[in-house]
Amino acid sequence: MKKWLTGILALVLVLSTFSAVSAKDDKDKKDKKFRLGVEVLLQDRIELIKGKRVGLITNPTGVDKSVTSIVDLLHTNPNVQLTALYGPEHGVRGDAQAGQYVEKYIDEKTGVPVYSLYGATKKPTPEMLKNVDVLIFDIQDVGARFYTYIYTMALAMEAAKENNIPIIILDRPNPISGTKVEGPVLENKYSSFVGEYPIPVRHGMTVGELAQLFNKEFKIGANLTVVKMEGWKRSMYYDETPLEFVLPSPNMPTLDTTLVYPGAALIEGTNVSEGRGTTKPFELIGAPFINSTDLAAKLNSYKLPGVTFRAASFTPTFSKHANKLSHGIQIHITNRNVYKPFETGLYIVKTIHDMYPNDFEFTAPGSDGISFFDKLVGNGSIRADIEAGKSVEEMKKAWQAGLDKFTHVREKYLLYK
Repeated sequence: MKKWLTGILALVLVLSTFSAVSAKDDKDKKDKKFRLGVEVLLQDRIELIKGKRVGLITNPTGVDKSVTSIVDLLHTNPNVQLTALYGPEHGVRGDAQAGQYVEKYIDEKTGVPVYSLYGATKKPTPEMLKNVDVLIFDIQDVGARFYTYIYTMALAMEAAKENNIPIIILDRPNPISGTKVEGPVLENKYSSFVGEYPIPVRHGMTVGELAQLFNKEFKIGANLTVVKMEGWKRSMYYDETPLEFVLPSPNMPTLDTTLVYPGAALIEGTNVSEGRGTTKPFELIGAPFINSTDLAAKLNSYKLPGVTFRAASFTPTFSKHANKLSHGIQIHITNRNVYKPFETGLYIVKTIHDMYPNDFEFTAPGSDGISFFDKLVGNGSIRADIEAGKSVEEMKKAWQAGLDKFTHVREKYLLYK
């Protein structure tokens, strides 16, 4: 009996080991089939940049699967002459906080001049492009309309067109998958650097797909080449790829941050903290005047899909309510496949507004007469609807026709299944 049991256990061990090895082999094969745009460019399409002076728009997310920077890959490639670097918001090395201006300087590692594309000069000037034969854009987006990197890309495309320079977009995944679109389409009156074109808040596209849409639908007309990824499917979230997650910006530390961001970022247009200055930006939301238990209970009573809210208190080290104990909620995603980030964010804003009418405030209009909240949502009607006591369901009905129209146009530019 003992020998029989020993034999069975040995067989089970062999089978489980074989299964584990087989699973690892399958993963390795899958990983090898997955290639980013930068890898496809350097391995298969080097002719696009061979012997040319290259200007590169990138940041720390511009890496290959082994997390080697594209800056280093191009700088050490004998077929390429890297002559200029351009940094978006947060800079080429990612060491600038949101809104901080990064002046022109020389990159210490390569000796290549770095130009800022944030602040006073968002579009490359002819002077910045004088030693460039071709522009490359390689930056990880997060899938939300108000994340500024896609407008850095669009303005670079405009500059490339104006200066007769071809531009290459090296494609990367949409980290929150490419199957879902959500939220209102931006109205042109509310166009800004946190929303340049009439697309919805959650667009469900890669940067390469967006580049094609911008180029044709909004008549940029650049000499555009999109180098596609290999092995990416629209249904994939970032952690379903073989890629390491590199912070796209200082307050986007994890994949969970990107998942909540398309809705939680609406808090930036109010006097409530969106969790900047904590280790959980956009997941923690609160203010000194909020009762955590009451707010969490109210939000949980809606039974929103794929999310639950935990009463939480925190003290931001910078930004809104810095060094003040704030009370509110932490957003916990329980099922990302049914979670609706923009709708969830709207419920949070409306609920805090309704519960604390004497303390809650939308940001005051700027010099252009438009509130930052309105720029984030892309219209003036949602703020007015919140103030008028309308339900989120009523607001959704108002933007659905525009969303349906965009979804139809979007189909023409999708590069992946």
